[in-house]
Amino acid sequence: MEADIDRMDPSVVENRIAGFSIDSRTVEPGDLFFALSQLDYERAGFNGTFADGHEYIVGALGSGAIAAVARRDHASRPELAQFRDRLLVVEDCIAALQLLAHRVYKAWDKPVIAITGSAGKTTTKDLTANVVAASGRRVLKSERNYNNGLGLPLAVLQMVSGDKEPEQFDIAVLEMGMSSPTHEIQRLCKITPPDIAVELLVAPVHLEHLGTIENIAAAKAELIEGMKPEGVAVLNADDPFVMGMRPKHSGPVITFGVQNPADVTADQIDVSRFGRIGFRLRTPLGQAQCHLPLTGHHNLISALAAAAVGTSLEIHPEVIADVFRHVTPPPMRGEVIDFADGFSVVDDSYNSNPRSLLSMVHTLSESGTYAARRIVVAGEMLELGPDAAEMHRDAGRQIAGLGINVLWGVRGFAADIIKGAHEGGMPRDATRYFENSDEAAAALVDEVRKDDLVLVKGSRGVSTDRIVEKLRERFATVGEDEE
Repeated sequence: MEADIDRMDPSVVENRIAGFSIDSRTVEPGDLFFALSQLDYERAGFNGTFADGHEYIVGALGSGAIAAVARRDHASRPELAQFRDRLLVVEDCIAALQLLAHRVYKAWDKPVIAITGSAGKTTTKDLTANVVAASGRRVLKSERNYNNGLGLPLAVLQMVSGDKEPEQFDIAVLEMGMSSPTHEIQRLCKITPPDIAVELLVAPVHLEHLGTIENIAAAKAELIEGMKPEGVAVLNADDPFVMGMRPKHSGPVITFGVQNPADVTADQIDVSRFGRIGFRLRTPLGQAQCHLPLTGHHNLISALAAAAVGTSLEIHPEVIADVFRHVTPPPMRGEVIDFADGFSVVDDSYNSNPRSLLSMVHTLSESGTYAARRIVVAGEMLELGPDAAEMHRDAGRQIAGLGINVLWGVRGFAADIIKGAHEGGMPRDATRYFENSDEAAAALVDEVRKDDLVLVKGSRGVSTDRIVEKLRERFATVGEDEE
C-alpha cells in the first residue's frame, strides 16, 4: 500500500520523523500520527467499537505532529482542508502502519525473537532481552505489552524513532499476542517473521472469542507455522498443547520445562524464601546455580524459556545465572511489596486466568513461612466463555485445599470462586465477596495487619491494582518516610 505524497508540502516530506503515534493525546513534536478508523480495525481483526482517529487529526497537528496518515475516504473532511498538504493519504491506516514496520524490518534484516503464550509473555520478553543483551548483542524489545497488530509495528518503528537508527540494533525481542479467531499471530509473523519462536503455554483465556482451548492452541501455533523454516522453535515441554506444535516445524527445536524431560531444565528448586526462587539451571552448555528474585512457578518457566533462547544463541549458563540474579519484577506481575507495618503484598494484578491464579496461590501456600495469615484477593477472570462460572468455582475448590486463611472475591464471576471455596470446605467466615475493587480496597486497609501475606490478582478489566494503590496510600512501604 503506497501513500499519496504528491500534494504534501515538500518541507514536511524532507523533515525527519521523530516518532509514530496512534493516540493524539500522546503526540510529541515531530511525530507522524496515524488516524485509525473503525473500518481499519475491523479489517485488521480487532474486536469492539473504536473512535475515529480522523476526528483528532487537527488536535494532533496542533500538538506538533509533523503530518497525519489518513484514509482516502476521510481526507476530504472540511475541517482538514487547510491541512491537506500535511496528510499522507492511504486506503487503510492500520495496513499502512504495518507495511511501514515491515519495510523497516526488511531493510534492517536481522534476527527476531518472537514470544507468545496465554500468560507470561511480558516477563519472558524482559528476561530474554536481558539474557541476550548480556551476550553483547544490542537489543530492540517491545515496550510494555505491545504485542498486537498495532503494538508490534510500533515496537519495530522504535528503531527509526528519535535519534535511533536500525544499525544500532543487532536483534529484536518481540511479543506476539492474540485474542480472537482472526489469525492475528499469522499477520504479525508476516510483519516480522521470527528466527526464534517461543511458545510458553496454552491456557483457557479468550474463550469468549475462541470457544475452545483447542482453538487457542491452533491460534498460538501460528507462531510456529509463521517462523522462518531454518529458525529455532523453543517449546514448553510441560505443556501438551505446546508440544503438539513440534511437528509443525522442520527446523531445530529446543525444549524447556521442569515436569517433563527437556533440553533446558531446573532442579534443586527452592521456594522457601518468599519472593525468590533458587534452582540449578541445566542446559546442553552446562549448568549453574540461579537465584531469581521473582515469585511463582510460572516465573520459573519464564526464566527457563529465556534460558532456552540464550542456549540457542550459545550463551553459557553462568552468564544467564548472573542476569537472573539482578532482574526485577515488572509492575503488577508478581511484584512483592513490603510495608513498614509488617505485612507484605504480592501485586499480580495485571492479569489473571485459572492457571496463573492457582500457580500464585500454590506459591503463597508453599512459601512465606513467617506469615500469620495468607490472604488471597481474587478478581474476576475475564473472557473465559460459557463455562466461566464453573471455571471460577473449580478454582475456588482448589484454593480451599491450599492452606489459605482468607479468600476474597472481586466482581462478577468471582462470586463463584467463593462458592467453590465453600464447596471445598473453606469456612464462610473466611471469605467475602465485593462488587468492585474500590469496595475491596476500602475493606482491606481496615483488615490487613502485621505478618499478613496478601496476594492481589485479577483480570486487567477488574482493576484490582486499585487495591494495591489504596494500600500504598494508607501505609508506608519499607524504606519510605513513614510520616
